[in-house]
Amino acid sequence: MQARALETLGAPAEYRETIKKSVFRARAAPVRDAQDALDFFATAGDPAATHNCWALRIGAVYRFNDDGEPGGSAGRPILQAIDGQGCDRVAVVVTRWFGGIKLGTGGLVRAYGGCAANCLRLAERVPIVDCVTARVYCGFAQLQWLQSRLLQAAAVITAEDYDAAGVTLHLSIPRAQARTLAEAVSNATRGQAQLLFDDSGATNGA
Repeated sequence: MQARALETLGAPAEYRETIKKSVFRARAAPVRDAQDALDFFATAGDPAATHNCWALRIGAVYRFNDDGEPGGSAGRPILQAIDGQGCDRVAVVVTRWFGGIKLGTGGLVRAYGGCAANCLRLAERVPIVDCVTARVYCGFAQLQWLQSRLLQAAAVITAEDYDAAGVTLHLSIPRAQARTLAEAVSNATRGQAQLLFDDSGATNGA
């Protein structure tokens, strides 16, 4: 059976529901790394709320926080919702405004996990493409052709460093396109421009 392809969010998302007079609001966002997620939590939560519980998943890296709720009743269910929805590179914070009725540990698990899952289920989702990073130097005469070829390969230019003769392009390239693109660039420029990959396995095929 083929593994389910992981997805991240195409844009931040929000979902709100009321459970036994407590208001739960989930906010989710795509994140690049753990610090990006922590910055999101700092702005997406409400300091005046009763609890701001959160979780993040970025590849093998994960964290969660119960923010004063009973241990295992909030942060972990949010993380399980992220994993259950097949998401990666995602951060979710669920804010609770206590309504006066206690939910019990089981009720909290269902409330936090369910609110996070509903938020992710309704969010715009995009597939995660496995990419490698590379750089290439070319003269100005070759730049227009190279930019067109990069666009065809769905490569993204992340930075540009110019000098008097040309430019060094820093790239993020879908791994499946890396070897074909490297060969095309070398052939078209007669070896004058070479893709230099930061990932040593990038040109060994997908």
